[in-house]
Amino acid sequence: MHSRVGALLSPGLALLLFLTACHSHHRGDGSLQGGLNAGGADLWARCLSYRPQAGPQAVTNSGQARVNSSLLQGLWCQPGSQPARDQLSALIRSLAAVPRVPLKAWQLSCLASLAARHGLQEDFPLHPPDLLLFYDLAQVPKADCQAFIQRAAQGDTELLANLPDQRVALRHMAFSCLGAPRPQLSASDLLLLGVLVCDLDAANITTADPQVLQNLRRCPRLTAAQKAALNTLLASGRTQLGGPGSWTLEGLQTLGPLAAHISTRLWMQVPEAVGLDFFCSVVAAYRAQRLGWSNIRCFVTSFLESNIKPATASLRQAPATLRDDLFLVRYDCAELDICLDNHVLGALLEPLLQHPLPAECQQVVKAKLAQLYPRGVPESQLRLITSLVYLYSRAEIGQWSITSRDTLVALLAPNVALENQTEVVLQKFLDHNGTVTGALLVAIGGSRLCWMGPQQVQAIRPSEFRLAGALDISACPQSRKDVLYAKAREAFGSIRTTAAYYRLMRPYLGGAPVEELRQLAQANVSMDIDTFTSLNPHVLQNLSVGSVATLLGPNVGDLQKARSHPAVSSWLRSLDSSALGELGLDTELAHPARPAPPSYTPPSNSPVEPQLAHTSGLPGSNTAVPTSSKALTLSSPAGTPATAPVGPQLPMLSASQASNYLLG
Repeated sequence: MHSRVGALLSPGLALLLFLTACHSHHRGDGSLQGGLNAGGADLWARCLSYRPQAGPQAVTNSGQARVNSSLLQGLWCQPGSQPARDQLSALIRSLAAVPRVPLKAWQLSCLASLAARHGLQEDFPLHPPDLLLFYDLAQVPKADCQAFIQRAAQGDTELLANLPDQRVALRHMAFSCLGAPRPQLSASDLLLLGVLVCDLDAANITTADPQVLQNLRRCPRLTAAQKAALNTLLASGRTQLGGPGSWTLEGLQTLGPLAAHISTRLWMQVPEAVGLDFFCSVVAAYRAQRLGWSNIRCFVTSFLESNIKPATASLRQAPATLRDDLFLVRYDCAELDICLDNHVLGALLEPLLQHPLPAECQQVVKAKLAQLYPRGVPESQLRLITSLVYLYSRAEIGQWSITSRDTLVALLAPNVALENQTEVVLQKFLDHNGTVTGALLVAIGGSRLCWMGPQQVQAIRPSEFRLAGALDISACPQSRKDVLYAKAREAFGSIRTTAAYYRLMRPYLGGAPVEELRQLAQANVSMDIDTFTSLNPHVLQNLSVGSVATLLGPNVGDLQKARSHPAVSSWLRSLDSSALGELGLDTELAHPARPAPPSYTPPSNSPVEPQLAHTSGLPGSNTAVPTSSKALTLSSPAGTPATAPVGPQLPMLSASQASNYLLG
């Protein structure tokens, strides 16, 4: 090990850029060709291509840099020679000039560190907003405060999930930039705050300028208090929509995802024709697969509970067909139970499930399927019932036959099978197919690895695990991280270079023992803070200050940005002030649970400052139960409404009559 570690000890950081498909490939011994072994200059050249200067988009004097988006997804930091300042500047500016490149948080953190070392932070107006989220805020001149925050607030603050204190610091900085106290947030304030409004408390939302709706549209989720504040604001009539009685279809459509949170009480005040038109538009978008179930389930429940239905007698009595976007308004779940016979269900299962059925109606369909298929739903139908999968017990899934990889991938897609269903769904495939391939692991993703059974993980061939590469298992519980670390060691332990080994092992180090982490520290890997926060907290307690400082290398300053993260906070609490000083951190971190004071504290007559809405050895050496839909957010798994929606009262129909009506 030591013979190859020596080459890694030169100061600074380099970005090693990999494109696995075109520029790198696995050799038989598990090492890589064309990526890790290439020189830094060659790798930078792969990232950027130059052409003659072409107008205002040019980012250097010599020409316009165009970024290879595919290549950048493999952006990598490791010890090595420093990239040239102009190359780094060209790369960062190119990232801002093209559609968003989906870089991970640890990659952006790496770029931010390099930018700071080269003094590039002052060029922040030309840098991508996501990158600004990771910059050292203490280095932002006071004169640039508003301009910096306004650009950073266009980024995705969810990237700061493992840097909670950086997110708090951004909020403090934003309110400091606002300067004088104000009883409510103006439109210009909201323009400055951008996505940081997602961290506002309910009081700030209800008193803010109605422009706040545009900010809230960008929030990936809202707390219960924020949803209540949203409805209070909408009910006030202060927004461009006016009062609920004057809402129009066009106005409702401007709300975007916020419409999912409109309360039943407000829907009851909306003009009937407007509400029905909007319901039709949402259902049509869902059936065209432009909306996911998670985006409209709250809307469907709230709307149906408002008991809005067609006004005229002819519309109320008109038979509903599955081609009718108002099907769920015309029929309640009890009537659906009566109307669905085996003939109808067998013939029209797909169009039926293209409606966003409330959970009670889903239960009706599931019961009918059990009558139609008493020995289990056949594989030909499984890909049609993905919206119902969460309702099935492990025993019921055990009756299924899953022979196709496509069927398996559909059932294990995000927001389909529950976490505790993963093992039994996969086992039904393994009973027939026998193996888990690398391509399958990539298709179902690292989050499903978390919920495979230990024996299923152990049965994966190392060669297939190597083909899958570095999968994201950050959501795994510690027990599964331990199992997956052992499998990753089996797959990658023979890789010859420490750089290649660490690149592939990085996602799995959450299960690493203390000996492995100490040896990685000796190898000067410069671990990023995202990986550090994923380490086993109990193992972390056994690392000395020196080991952590060496392990993180130039990233040690990120401890300040992550001091409230449970893993970091627990470790910092074990240190005294002198140890914190050795790390170059504030001695206040001896009390990490206490957030750093903001640079500006609003006076007592200003709004309450918003609260966060959410808060071995190296190679070479010897289930959740769904809750009621009223409490669910846009990003939660499919759930069960607490109250059945109330539909129109249609005359009771015989099975044959119902079949004719449904067939249209």
